[in-house]
Amino acid sequence: MTKKTDQPKMKHELSLLDGTMLVAGSMIGSGIFIVSADIIRNVGSSGWLIAIWVLTGFMTLTAALSYGELSGMFPKAGGQYVYLKEAYNKFIAFLYGWSFFAVIQTGTIAAVGVAFSKFTAYLIPAFSEDNILLNLGFMKISAAQVVSIVLIIFLTFINTRGVKGGKLIQNTFTLTKLLSLFGLIGFGFLALKGDIWHANWSNAWDIHNLSKDGSITALTIGGALGAIAAAMVGSIFSSDAWNNVTFIAGEMKNPKRDVALSLGLGTLIVTIIYVSANVVYTGVLPLHDIANAEKDRVAVAASHVIFGNIGTYVIAVMIMISTFGCNNGLILSGARVYYSMAKDGLFFKRTGDLNKFGVPQFGLWIQCVVASILCLSGRYGDLLDMISFVVVIFYMLTIIGIFILRAKHPNAERPYKAFGYPILPAIYILMGLAFCILLIIYKPQFTWPGLIIVLIGIPIYFISQRNVKHHDETVTGS
Repeated sequence: MTKKTDQPKMKHELSLLDGTMLVAGSMIGSGIFIVSADIIRNVGSSGWLIAIWVLTGFMTLTAALSYGELSGMFPKAGGQYVYLKEAYNKFIAFLYGWSFFAVIQTGTIAAVGVAFSKFTAYLIPAFSEDNILLNLGFMKISAAQVVSIVLIIFLTFINTRGVKGGKLIQNTFTLTKLLSLFGLIGFGFLALKGDIWHANWSNAWDIHNLSKDGSITALTIGGALGAIAAAMVGSIFSSDAWNNVTFIAGEMKNPKRDVALSLGLGTLIVTIIYVSANVVYTGVLPLHDIANAEKDRVAVAASHVIFGNIGTYVIAVMIMISTFGCNNGLILSGARVYYSMAKDGLFFKRTGDLNKFGVPQFGLWIQCVVASILCLSGRYGDLLDMISFVVVIFYMLTIIGIFILRAKHPNAERPYKAFGYPILPAIYILMGLAFCILLIIYKPQFTWPGLIIVLIGIPIYFISQRNVKHHDETVTGS
C-alpha cells in the first residue's frame, strides 16, 4: 500500500509589518492622484472636498476595526468570503466571491495596471494610451494596455513562486510610496500660497456643481445629497482593498492578533495621507484648476506648483511606484478567495490546490487572465465606477454579520472585539445604507450595472451546486 504524500500547505510567513504594508499598499493606487478633480466638480468647494475624504476615512476605519473581530474568529484564508459564509450561508458568500472574481478584484487590477502604464508614458512616451498598436475595428489595443498586461503577468508569476517574493515587493514599494507621499505633503505645506488658500476656503461650505467651463450650478437639498454620494464613489474606490489582508490570514504568523492590528494601522495611515494630500491641493491650486486638471491629474498639477517643471516627473515616478506596489498586493491576496471558494466546491476544483511553494497558482493565473481581458476591453474604468455600490453592500452585510454571529455564537472565542460595538458598526451600516439609497435615487447609472453582475452569479451558483450534487451521487452510487 503506497503512502499518501503530504499536500502542500500555506506557509505562515507574514508579520504585522507585512500585513500593514499590504493594507496600505493595496489601498493606495492611482485614485488619490486623480479623483479629487471629479469630487470638486460634484461638490464645488474645499470644505466639502475635505469632508468627503474625512467621511470616507471614517467609514473605512470603522469597517476595518469591525472586521478585526471577524478576523480573530476566523483566522484563515479567504477573509471576507469566509465571514459571509459563517454569518449567512454559502449562497451569499458565493455572490460575493463571484462579484470579486468577475470585476471587483480583477477590474481593480486592470485599472491600476493601466494607470501604471499611463504615467510610465511620461518617462517613455511610446507607452502612451494614444499609441495604438493594433486596430481591429471593434477594438483598439494601445501600448498602455499591453504594458499593463505585461505588468500583471510579471507580478502574477512572482507570486506563484511563494509568498516571500510577493512580500518583499510589497514592503519595498509600499514603504517607498509612503515616504514619497509624506514628502510630497511636507513640501506641499511649505509651498502653500496664502491668496489661493484664502480664495478656496472663503466659502468652504457652499455646495454646488462646478463644471469644466467654470460655470456654477446651485443645488437643492436633494441635489446636494446626490452630489455627495456621487463624489464619494471616487473616494470609496480610492480607499477600497483595505480588506485584502483578511484574504491572506492563513499565511500570517499570528493571524488572531495581527490581521486586526494591520487593518487598524493600515487604514489609519492611509486616511491621514489622503486628507493631508487634499489639504495641500487646496493650498496650491485654485478650485477651477483642480476641477480642470488635464485628464483629472490633480497631483501632477499640484506637483508642478510645488517642484516646478520637474514636478511632472516626480509624480510620474511616484505613481509608477504606487501602482506597481498596489497591484502586487491585489494579485497576491485575491487568489486566496478563489482558493477558499474551491475548498467549498464553489469554484474550479484546481483553484483549491497549492503548488510546491504553498500558494494557489491556478487561482493566480485565472485571475491574471480575467484582469488582462478587462485591460483589453477598455471598460474597466466604467465598471469600477459602478461597483462602489456593490462593494459597500457587501461591506454592510459583513458588518451586520458581526451582530448575527454574536447572537448565534455568543460564547465563541473573540481575541479582538469590534471597536465601539454596537454603536460604530451600526453607524457604518446606516452611512453605507444612505450612500447606496442616494446612488439609487440620484445616480442610478452607478448602481444597476453592478447589481446585474451580482445577479448573474445566482444561476451560476445553482448550476454549480447541481453539478456538485450530481458528482456526489455518482461517487456514492459507484
